[in-house]
Amino acid sequence: MSTELKLRRVTTRVFRCPLERPVTTSFGTMRDRPMVLIEVEDDQGARGWGEAWCNFPAVGAEHRARLVDSVLTPLLLARTFRNPVQAFEHMTSSTAILALQSAEPGPFAQTIAGVDTALWDLAARRAGKPLWQLLDERGGATIGVYASGLNPDGPEHLAKSKQQAGYTSFKLKVGFGTERDITNLTKLRSTLGPEAGLMVDANQGWSVDQALEMLPKLEKFGLGWLEEPIRADVPWSEWQRLKSATRIPLAGGENIARVADFEHAFDASVLDVVQPDLAKWGGLSATLRVACRIRELGLRFCPHYLGGGIGLLASAHLLAAVGGDGLLEIDANPNPLRSIIAVALEDVRDGGVTLPARSGLGVEPDLVTLDRYLVRH
Repeated sequence: MSTELKLRRVTTRVFRCPLERPVTTSFGTMRDRPMVLIEVEDDQGARGWGEAWCNFPAVGAEHRARLVDSVLTPLLLARTFRNPVQAFEHMTSSTAILALQSAEPGPFAQTIAGVDTALWDLAARRAGKPLWQLLDERGGATIGVYASGLNPDGPEHLAKSKQQAGYTSFKLKVGFGTERDITNLTKLRSTLGPEAGLMVDANQGWSVDQALEMLPKLEKFGLGWLEEPIRADVPWSEWQRLKSATRIPLAGGENIARVADFEHAFDASVLDVVQPDLAKWGGLSATLRVACRIRELGLRFCPHYLGGGIGLLASAHLLAAVGGDGLLEIDANPNPLRSIIAVALEDVRDGGVTLPARSGLGVEPDLVTLDRYLVRH
């Protein structure tokens, strides 16, 4: 069977699921869950699925879907590709100037990432292998996970329910004032017990001085990591000030968007936990390279993810391929756009999940059930 990719169709779909309880971060509030699904079909009728990051701004999902329709689809249908990596490189190079001219490198990177994931799913289906095996046969189907997105309002209740569901590690959102943050951490540690993994994410919400002031107060909670305490775009020397002031492992990477910039981060030796987001930048083609480099350096690879089920499954397969002691981020808050698709990841046992043995991502999205959330774009 030929490994070449000749597409005959690219289809985008936008979904929005209203939230009963908005998700709050240090920089804004999500009032619904968006999802951009990208379906590719080759000239033999084989299909693959991808997902583009679209959480912010609120109108981002429709915009990204239109970028795929108007810019990427013509590029993809016009030629044959040897493999997904060649297609990724073609899309990236062909849109580089347009992304600069329109001041939209983020949306272009996110849509290319979504298409790239779909192409890898298609390739794995054609090969008859689970995606993680196509990426690296040496991996394994079982991975560790953690419950993310614990909001500042009574987080111990959601965390307890997730603990009862099989989770053993949890991440709290902080950056809402010292008293509130410390109170929440105290309640979580008391509720979950001393053995539970506990991490925090400030979502870039502190200045360097604020972070330095918070570090001693956080030490006593035995945190697995402190994620993005300061802005992701400040010089690494500012991160080094934090690194030298704490024993808490520092985490980041979801807002790094070039291989070269990850190398700069590695050279700075400040990140203990590295968290690329394959739906936000790089897809599998570029993020696999970064993940292997993370493992090579002896750092912890914990893919960042917040979105629907396809992107989550892709992140899971990437972690399964790369291996190590990393954890997959699974949002603890209800999201039908995740749970309807990524059914296998709902079965958490002793802090881990096992990926299905089916080819590709191992799932066919249930478009009939999802139709209630479909919106026009």
